[in-house]
Amino acid sequence: MWGVDSAAKVTEALLACVRQEYGFPKFWGRYVTTVPNVSDGLTKEEMAFLRRNGIQIAPIYNAFREATQYEKGRTAARNAIFHARRLGIPKNKVIFANIEDEFQVDAAWIRAWVDTFYPSGYRPGIYANPTKGAFGEAYCEAVKNDERVSQQTIIWSSYPRPGTTPATKAPTFRPNVPNCRANVWIWQYGRDADRCAIDTNVANRKVSEFLY
Repeated sequence: MWGVDSAAKVTEALLACVRQEYGFPKFWGRYVTTVPNVSDGLTKEEMAFLRRNGIQIAPIYNAFREATQYEKGRTAARNAIFHARRLGIPKNKVIFANIEDEFQVDAAWIRAWVDTFYPSGYRPGIYANPTKGAFGEAYCEAVKNDERVSQQTIIWSSYPRPGTTPATKAPTFRPNVPNCRANVWIWQYGRDADRCAIDTNVANRKVSEFLY
C-alpha cells in the first residue's frame, strides 16, 4: 500500500500534484492539530475531501516536544483522543504520536500513551525512528514492563530513508524495527519530495482497517 503524508492541508491542487507526479495514494497522513510553523490542523472538510477521493486518513498528533514521564504521556494521549472525537474519527482507528529523532523519550511516556488509549476505543500508534535516537530502547523497555504495549501499538517507522519515489518505484517494505516485539506497519521511506510538499510511505495492508 503506497501513501503520503503532509504538514500542509490537502487541497485540490496538492492532490493533483501528487497524482500527476507520484501516483495515487491509498492513504494520507495528516496532523490533527495546528502547530504554528509546523503543521496545518486537519478539518472535517479536508477529511471528507480525502475520503470522497478514496483516500484513507492516518491521523497524527504532534502538539508536544518531548515524550518523557507517565503524566505527560497521559496528557498527550487525552489530547489526541479529544481531537479524534472532535473530528468524528470512529473508534478502532489509530492515532499516531509524532516522536521525532531528537525528542527525549522514556518507557513511562509510552506506557501512558498506550494505557490511556486502551479504554478509549482508539488504537495507539507511534511514528518514530526505531534505531536512531531514544525511542527504540524506551519502547522495548515499555514492552518488557507491559506486553499490552506491543499488542496494541501500531508503529510507523521513519527509517531508513532511501528517498522519495513515485508509487510505481516504491521500495519493498523493509522498515527499521525495534529489537523487540512490534507491529511496524507503515514506513516513511522518503522525506521532502521535490515536486509536491509531501513525504512518501509504504504500508503493510494490515494497517488498512485501522486507518479512517
